[in-house]
Amino acid sequence: MTTDPNPSPHVEIFADLEAMSIAAARLFARACAESKSSKREFTVALSGGSTPRNLYLLLGSSDYMRAIDWQRVHIFWADERCVPPENEQSNFKLAFDTFLSRVPIPPENIHRVKGEEPPEQAASTYEDALRQFFGMSGLPDFDLILLGMGEDGHTASLFPGSPALAEEKHLAVAAVPKQPPKVDRVTLTLPVLNNGRRIIFLVTGSAKARILQEILTNAETKRNYPAGLVENTNGELMWFIDKAAAALLPSNLW
Repeated sequence: MTTDPNPSPHVEIFADLEAMSIAAARLFARACAESKSSKREFTVALSGGSTPRNLYLLLGSSDYMRAIDWQRVHIFWADERCVPPENEQSNFKLAFDTFLSRVPIPPENIHRVKGEEPPEQAASTYEDALRQFFGMSGLPDFDLILLGMGEDGHTASLFPGSPALAEEKHLAVAAVPKQPPKVDRVTLTLPVLNNGRRIIFLVTGSAKARILQEILTNAETKRNYPAGLVENTNGELMWFIDKAAAALLPSNLW
């Protein structure tokens, strides 16, 4: 095993998806409260997929309607498929149906990717929105970025071998996965992800155990996977993992 020059991520193992989702919801509420104490708006970039669905349902529950100051929350997305917002594949639709339509968040605080536009145009429109909100120079500094990891090690819509992995100028770019279904997407770029104040991976399932082991225990091979290129350059990097995904991890890691 080689030594990683970056600080080690914080790793937590949970019995199941439910326990992981509860911990993530509590962290969401705590991070929002922390931003309020520093008199900042709370900015979040969401992910799609099946893993965060339970978390989103919790955020839409009555407990979190009261626990979170939704007037101060601004929602963005780490990536989006190039489909209309009412399409079942839309990451926006997942978040809207599970919690955004249920909580008292101002509509103007929801900054979706316009997936109904052509990919390059959608990416450009989203980048303009990011620069307008966070400032024209520098990188966005999201308070919280929620990410998942695919069985090939991709995260957001940054896939292994994608030219988007080398992007350093743009905040958002169009991306197409190599494997079916090859739906055009828009994704935040690595510099944006790495600039988050708090980055949390939510990972479940035994099919991801081998790649997760490489990412968390080997500083060289982890760079073969987009998820392994996400580093805590501006804050805290956390991995929330269920027991199945953690099956190959050494006990001293967590």
